[in-house]
Amino acid sequence: MWKISDLKWTREPKNFILQENRIEIITDPHTDLWQRTYYNFQNDNAPVLQMETAEKFFSFIVKTDFSKSHNRFDQCGIVMYLDSENWLKASVEFENKNFQHLGAVVTNHGYSDWSTTAIPADIKIMWYRFSRRNSDYCIENSVDGKNFSQMRICHIHKGAEKINFGIYACSPENSSFKAIFTDMQITECAWKAHDGQQPDN
Repeated sequence: MWKISDLKWTREPKNFILQENRIEIITDPHTDLWQRTYYNFQNDNAPVLQMETAEKFFSFIVKTDFSKSHNRFDQCGIVMYLDSENWLKASVEFENKNFQHLGAVVTNHGYSDWSTTAIPADIKIMWYRFSRRNSDYCIENSVDGKNFSQMRICHIHKGAEKINFGIYACSPENSSFKAIFTDMQITECAWKAHDGQQPDN
């Protein structure tokens, strides 16, 4: 069970509301998380709200409401931010009136990658489930909070011991919107041990 007092800001935004069952973040313009790859810039100024744990096996679930997003790249979702060069995030990024991007970014040793898929622009609610098994992580999404689909399995090189995880919201361009987070819960690890092909000897 988590408490609101467990959450700590990295880069506190100007406007936000923290309640036990609802968190609102008003994004500041020109805020983002990205490191180097392809775009050749480094952005490390998005607000993240996280809790710390040494637990090696668990899942974190949150519902995001981004119905107020309206400008290119507006986004909110889950995050595991260890430092400026080692982190992961998953979110829906606004693109235009026709589609938006559901995706995950994994950053190891200062280089980001982005796996993404286009989804309809009328989707304005998304659930995420972030699961940990030692230093390996699984990110899943759901439109109803019941049926989750795998987005990404990854390894975080600095993610073997204590970690910080939680939520974030940002507007990389000259924009601002209200991101709403509800239904946050921590459960036993929903990402079960692999039972297929055996490891190499």
